[in-house]
Amino acid sequence: MYLKKILLRLSSLKIAITCLALSMVLIFWGTLAQVNLGIYAVQLQYFESFFVYWRPFGANWMIPIFPGGYLIGSVLLINLVTSLIWIVQWRWKKTGIILIHIGFIILLAGEFLTDFFAVESYMRLDEGETKNHSESSRKTELVIIDITDPAYDEVISIPESVLYRKQIIEHAKLPFLLKIKKFYPNSRLKMRLPAEKELPPASTQGIGKDLVVAQVPMTAKTDERNLPAVRIEISGNNQTQGTWLVSNQLDAPQRVTYQNRSYQIALRQVRYYKPYRMQLLDFTHDRYAGTDIPKNFSSRIHLSHPARNEDRDVLIYMNHPLRYEGETYYQASFDNDDTTSILQVVRNPSWLLPYISSGIIGIGMLFQFMIHLMVFLKRRI
Repeated sequence: MYLKKILLRLSSLKIAITCLALSMVLIFWGTLAQVNLGIYAVQLQYFESFFVYWRPFGANWMIPIFPGGYLIGSVLLINLVTSLIWIVQWRWKKTGIILIHIGFIILLAGEFLTDFFAVESYMRLDEGETKNHSESSRKTELVIIDITDPAYDEVISIPESVLYRKQIIEHAKLPFLLKIKKFYPNSRLKMRLPAEKELPPASTQGIGKDLVVAQVPMTAKTDERNLPAVRIEISGNNQTQGTWLVSNQLDAPQRVTYQNRSYQIALRQVRYYKPYRMQLLDFTHDRYAGTDIPKNFSSRIHLSHPARNEDRDVLIYMNHPLRYEGETYYQASFDNDDTTSILQVVRNPSWLLPYISSGIIGIGMLFQFMIHLMVFLKRRI
């Protein structure tokens, strides 16, 4: 009895209207916040959260001041499901209403699935270059690569989130410990000049001996990205091997030797490896005649998938992506005087759900219109 009362309250039309009103305020507020925070930060703080928080000036704590996108969406989803079960009468005359409810439920569920499971990355290819991985534009990882065996590299990946919260990192495949001396969420590196002897070097080993690292405020702007760095001490058998500075601003990994084994250590963008390879054969950047206004970007790619015995050329250009192995490759940008192509790679298992939900909602609205039309015509007759 009590459960039924709770479900009836949750299915109230007032809750649905309140959720829609709150979502409109949240969208408006988030749109204004993009000016200072950028799209990525607003997406995380406003729409991919249960609450929007406010931090008082100079404080280290925050308080929730408004429901976030996850909370509003969850309540609206529960409202639609419960109203479909308890309020809507399952008769043929209500077919349109039922379909509209089902369509909106699928739409909201698809949005949650997209937020949790979709992965967006980029593949940067120079003409003639071949790759079997794409890279994240935001997430970084610390990698230690065992290169002792010339025929095989073993890669140990440590996510950036671990560097935030752990001071000592142990791994079953590493014979030494990693001690995080300092993590810089966003940093700038510069050469340590002879006149700057009073500034301590960034590390005691590797290229960091000649560098100075400074922490800078994090950025959330769309056209900028954070450049993290971390100072790491490597130790084993109660003996330190020194400290290394690793950063995604450094062009190449640094070499570490321990117990007659060779390792490379680096901080780089998170990689997503594929079972196939893509080679950029040619990149074309067309412009409108007499101007520098872009007309079309296109990449001719050679796709090789040994497991499928597949070896073919494909053309990726604006509004004509490549869909392959559950991923979609879009022509996103270019670099280096039209010799480098940048492809956006999107993996979204629920990409069909918005189309399905839109179709169901459209059919439901059509049903509802036809039912009311038939009732109206019968009354006129």
